Amino acid sequence: MFRAALSGRVGRGVRALSATAVVAGTAGGAVAGAAPITHRAPAGGYEEVWVPSSMGPIKVQIQWAARGGSAALYLLDGMRARDDYNAWSHETNALAQYANDNVTLVMPVGGESSFYSDWMSPSNFNGQDVTYRWETFLTKELPDYLATRGVSRTDNGVLGLSMGGSAALTLAAYHRDQFTFAGSLSGYLNISAPGMREAIRVAMLDAGRFNVDSMWGPPWGQSWLRNDPFVFAPQLRGLSLYVSASSGLTGPYDHPQGVLDYYNTANGMALEALALANSRAFQVRLDTLGVPATYSFPAAGTHSWPYWEAELWKARPQILNALNAW
Repeated sequence: MFRAALSGRVGRGVRALSATAVVAGTAGGAVAGAAPITHRAPAGGYEEVWVPSSMGPIKVQIQWAARGGSAALYLLDGMRARDDYNAWSHETNALAQYANDNVTLVMPVGGESSFYSDWMSPSNFNGQDVTYRWETFLTKELPDYLATRGVSRTDNGVLGLSMGGSAALTLAAYHRDQFTFAGSLSGYLNISAPGMREAIRVAMLDAGRFNVDSMWGPPWGQSWLRNDPFVFAPQLRGLSLYVSASSGLTGPYDHPQGVLDYYNTANGMALEALALANSRAFQVRLDTLGVPATYSFPAAGTHSWPYWEAELWKARPQILNALNAW
């Protein structure tokens, strides 16, 4: 939910790549002038593509598997997801981390406050003109496109932070034919807990003036329960799972220098403490069910990108093993 200001990190890992190729395609083929469609993934390289969807064309940043492999890792953004780039590509060195691995990184752009869900209606607080259909996009429209480029429909992982953390588990739980790995970093995994629905409502108003009732309807409705990892936890059995959250105490990457920095750090401390409480409750839930997962609960760390970058690196061996993508 919180995006720390990390001005020195913008673009790291992206500028080191070759010039971006912008490709527009459809699930059935390419538009005139686009690169020919193949059924083997390119061996390395970076592209930005526009993929058709029921929401209109969606920009997707892609780093292709180093040796043309078919496995893919979807990286989901946080609540303040931007419309110009996925923050994993600019706020972290995710591209460099996986540059030599045989897995394609798939980074959808957009979806502020969406929870990457299929909404009931457009948000009526901010004049939204389309209904979010992110689950449909990520599990049907985007895989249809990627399949034309050599990416498997079944050998995929999904990992997200904050809003994207709970969304990653939701997508994996309900689309087991697509995902074999799911990871949550600082996610909100017990949204039925007292106060969580109210907290999500406030956070979505703050991030784009979105009305949560347009997403899942009134609190305690079935859509809320469907999207609560604590509730659907039994459906995660058999997946390779990675769950992480820090304590909320400041750590090695927190160096506030001005008033805004101190304000953001304080917010990051509170948000991370809440994420930790949610993730610990989720751990107990999985343990009770006998569902194994890998957990990482560092003693220090706030709700900010350097810590998620570090966790992505820690999760890398498990991800590559789950996807057989070394």
